[in-house]
Amino acid sequence: MGNAHLHSIHIHPVKAVRGLAPREAVVEPWGLAGDRRWVLIDGGGKVVTQRRHPHLALVAAELRPGGGVRLSAPGMPPLAVPVPRPVATVPVEIFRDKVEAIPAEDEAAHAWVSSCLGFDARLVYMDDPATRRPVAPEYARPGETVSFADGFPLLLTTTASLDALNSLIAQGEHAGEGPLPMNRFRPNVVVAGTSAWAEDDWSRIAVGEVHFRVAKPCGRCVVTTTDQGTGERGHEPLFSLGRHRRLGGKLVFGQNLVPLSCGTIQVGDPVRILE
Repeated sequence: MGNAHLHSIHIHPVKAVRGLAPREAVVEPWGLAGDRRWVLIDGGGKVVTQRRHPHLALVAAELRPGGGVRLSAPGMPPLAVPVPRPVATVPVEIFRDKVEAIPAEDEAAHAWVSSCLGFDARLVYMDDPATRRPVAPEYARPGETVSFADGFPLLLTTTASLDALNSLIAQGEHAGEGPLPMNRFRPNVVVAGTSAWAEDDWSRIAVGEVHFRVAKPCGRCVVTTTDQGTGERGHEPLFSLGRHRRLGGKLVFGQNLVPLSCGTIQVGDPVRILE
């Protein structure tokens, strides 16, 4: 494990759309700075994701100074959206959680996302991730919170495990769909220099000088079958995960992390397994 290192960093400013791969990122208690602070909601306040709308993979979001975003999508003019003033919140339903968030102030943003999705939708912002949404209590320690990520502040994957999974895909019924790229799994941090599935046994790690606890394996959904370049769906990796990586009724790939300290991480940082 002496050569384990941070291979890449990934930030998704708007949940469910295409993200960024910076060389460094600031780790905050609720995740990487700028990651999944924005989300799309439908007319009923429910979060809109690639689970039901795979073409969201074609929408891109870039971070702007101060936490705003610039949205772009095929056939649409790009749109810059600033962070809204904390005037009034709206309820957001994200899986089992109810969270308060602030709508984008510019009506053009709502018109843009509604046109992109084909139904009435809004873009909203999590103003205070320190208080808005706790980590799932069965896996949390007191005071731990999360942005609009699925459930935990960060998701970790490893290049060795992806290689192993792609080998399984190559031997299966849907071999033509592989090899799959890492963006199918939408991680925050990708680690290289480990053995396949080594992350299953980690409980605490350090990336550079920042410490994390490993909360639980990540159960995977239909989003992983979505080609992030085209929005088209296939059978993999869920078919192979179902045969080889089933744990407690979930198909697992990657590990959910919670920061134990804050700081800056950089591509190339050593990754140490502490427990």
